[in-house]
Amino acid sequence: MMNLGNLKKATGSTHRTKRIGRGKGSGHGNQSTRGGKGQTARSGKPHPYLGFEGGQMRLVRIMPKRGFISPHRVEYTPVNLAEFDIFDANTVVTPEVMKEKGLIKSLGKLVKVLARGEISKSLTIRAHRFSESAQAKIEKAGGKVEVI
Repeated sequence: MMNLGNLKKATGSTHRTKRIGRGKGSGHGNQSTRGGKGQTARSGKPHPYLGFEGGQMRLVRIMPKRGFISPHRVEYTPVNLAEFDIFDANTVVTPEVMKEKGLIKSLGKLVKVLARGEISKSLTIRAHRFSESAQAKIEKAGGKVEVI
C-alpha cells in the first residue's frame, strides 16, 4: 500500500551539489569552473556598465548624433479618409467609435484625420485635428467636421 511514509523521489531527479574550490582532486578546483583569469573570473558584476567594451571607446559614443526631438511635441494618431467607408451615412464618428472599429489602437493619443483616399458618405467626424484637404473632402461629401 502506498502512503506518505514510503514515497520516494524519481531516479535521477536529484543530484549531488557541485563543491567548487575544494582542490584539484575534486575536479572543480584551480579556477573553480569560472573559465580563465581576468575580469569575468572575479566575483560581483562582470562588467562595469551596459555597453562596456573593455576600455575601448563605446559604439554609442562613436556614433554621431542626428536631429532633435522636442520634449514639447504633440503626437497624433493618423486616420485616413479611406478608412471611414466602414461607417453608415449620417453617423457621428468619435475617437471612441474609431477604437471600437479598430481604426485607432488606444484612446490616450490625439487623433488627426488625413486626406488619403476618398469619402463618399456624409459623416459627422469628431477628432482633435484635421488636415485642410481632409476637411474640404468631408464637407464636399456633405459631412461635418468637429474639432474636439
